[in-house]
Amino acid sequence: MTMHDPISSPDKSSGTPSLIERAADMYDFRKSLNQPAPQLPDTPVDETPAPAAAPAPVAAPAPAAVSAAPAPAPVAAAAAVARPRMRPSLPVAAIDRDQMRERAFIVPDGPVTSISEEFRIVKRRLLASIQAEANAGLGAAAQRILICSAQPNEGKTYSAINLALSIATEQDHDVLLVDADFAKPSILSSLGIEGQRGLMDALADPSVAVEDCIIPTDIRGLSVLPAGRQTNTDSEYLASARTLEVLARLTDGHPGRIVIFDSPPLLAASPAATLAQHVGHALMVVRADVTSERALRDALGLISGCNQIQLLLNGVKFSPSGRSFGSYYGYGE
Repeated sequence: MTMHDPISSPDKSSGTPSLIERAADMYDFRKSLNQPAPQLPDTPVDETPAPAAAPAPVAAPAPAAVSAAPAPAPVAAAAAVARPRMRPSLPVAAIDRDQMRERAFIVPDGPVTSISEEFRIVKRRLLASIQAEANAGLGAAAQRILICSAQPNEGKTYSAINLALSIATEQDHDVLLVDADFAKPSILSSLGIEGQRGLMDALADPSVAVEDCIIPTDIRGLSVLPAGRQTNTDSEYLASARTLEVLARLTDGHPGRIVIFDSPPLLAASPAATLAQHVGHALMVVRADVTSERALRDALGLISGCNQIQLLLNGVKFSPSGRSFGSYYGYGE
């Protein structure tokens, strides 16, 4: 630390007046302090400063005449504006379990079978792929799966229904099964549901909301969208700009929804190839000992624009590894 010399006080013995004493000689402080107090007037004086000169007044227009008729209540009008439009709720469709059992579909709450176990494996891989595509920023298209085949009678509708039934059992997902085979729709008849307006109606008519065409079912987590009207310009409607809006509304507000499209055969009709441009995943059903390699290659070429394409081998007579799902749970098929 640095030491500083103390500041010395003025030395009175030296006779040199201090700074305060010299100031007192120049200014008579006692005279100022001993002045009498000023006399206050009997009436108070308004010391408010005078306001600034205001600009010349401008003549205001005369108010309009008020009608004597009573005005509508503003509260009721505000409530009418704020109330959201209520969409009609379609009745819940009952799925015939006996019919499902006869057609070898997965039966909800039924016994574990080899079919249900096979589709558990299929859906697990698809759900992992969906999550990866969503993380990569694919958007709503990541939630869409196209089920297709090269030729008719290779099992695409059967696979689409069973995959939808399997995903419907998931805790974090629900599934919307869409019949996109506009020429020969079969989803509703396979499940025993009555036909009505569907996807093509929403694509062809802007006044039809696609949400109003979705049929809820008594199977938890499963809804169905019919194909709708038949038209010779189905591919053109699918290629239109409205398709983007309609498909986006299928998952709007449903982040966990998986949309499965059952499409027509790729080598028999063009809508499947057009629809493949709007989905993130395509599952190509190949029938063992039926689908030729050439047909498979041609079909795959038509959906090459899809991000993820996987093959599903259907109708296998045996498993080289001896895999027999279902027997572990005490059931067989």
